Amino acid sequence: MQQAIERQAHALQGVRGKHIVTIGGGTGPFALLSTLKKHDCSITAIVTMADSGGSSRRLMDEYGTLPVGDLRQALVALSRKGVLWREVFTHRFKPNGQNGQNGKQGDKGHAANGSDTSSLAGHSLGNLIIAALQEVNHGNLLHAIEDAQQLLDTAGAVLPVTLQPATLCAELATGEMICGETEIDTRGERESGPLAPITRLYLQRSVEACEDALRAIRRADVIVIGPGSLYTSILANFVVDQVAEAVRISEAQKVYVCNLMTNRGETDGFRASDFVREIHRYLGDRVDRVVAHDGLFPERLLERYAAGGQHPVIPDVERLRELAPEVVIDSLLAVYQGTLVRHDAERLLRAIFTPAEFLLETPSQKAGG
Repeated sequence: MQQAIERQAHALQGVRGKHIVTIGGGTGPFALLSTLKKHDCSITAIVTMADSGGSSRRLMDEYGTLPVGDLRQALVALSRKGVLWREVFTHRFKPNGQNGQNGKQGDKGHAANGSDTSSLAGHSLGNLIIAALQEVNHGNLLHAIEDAQQLLDTAGAVLPVTLQPATLCAELATGEMICGETEIDTRGERESGPLAPITRLYLQRSVEACEDALRAIRRADVIVIGPGSLYTSILANFVVDQVAEAVRISEAQKVYVCNLMTNRGETDGFRASDFVREIHRYLGDRVDRVVAHDGLFPERLLERYAAGGQHPVIPDVERLRELAPEVVIDSLLAVYQGTLVRHDAERLLRAIFTPAEFLLETPSQKAGG
């Protein structure tokens, strides 16, 4: 207990007054951003813009907007406004008859017979608000994000990695090409049996990085990469022009947070070192610190995830030590809603920000995994 308290104190020293940039997308960075906002630091969340499904896809098709789902999640994570505003931005409209309509004629598009013809069904209210703010700002997404930050009183800035439409593509070991972030991300759900691994990630057309995002990277003290889906949430940022180069030449400490579980269709059979090798491959350099979970999970959760083709990421410590100067293996697991595995935010913060001289080896590290 005393050691944990001391590590927490040292971690807070590593956070205080620093400009921290996170790079990722999806739900991965949510816990870290939600915890960082409680501390005295400058935060910039850079998020992928390759999302091609759900509410974001529909807004893209109907209004020509860029995908805003990952932006919304980062904004909510950094919000200091309170529960009501966070619920507003995370609310998702249900099919007709499930929002108190009782099958009667409601909003435009709802049929009286209860069939779901509503254009709102499935939409995230936060996505609609951001899209509306963009329209109010004559199509300027950065100004729309600034207005959303004001509405939510965010503790930091959220930036898109690019302001141009980006279609993510993956080449498989078989030579097959898959285009579309959602197509790549859900391949494991659509197909049964063994899946060919991804050998190359690229954009269908090259896009320029958002200059504000590059500026944040250049000025960062610490850059946290992940956690998140390796190809569709993290590496999707590095295939945008100039982003990997900006991270490489930045004087910031670069920290990679490894996933807790593999993703079927993306990282089947990956150990922690495999994740790190892919990060290094697309970054063109190595990170300064790797943070990984010790690999221990409740048995009941393992069975549930195994049914979906997901398995714990094994922390092969000795190999990790060959890849990065600093390796932190710790118990980082938190169980959300009794069934979902997530990173424990406070422990993750300690693992990322405790200065190297104060790091304590866990039994897993001493034993070499």
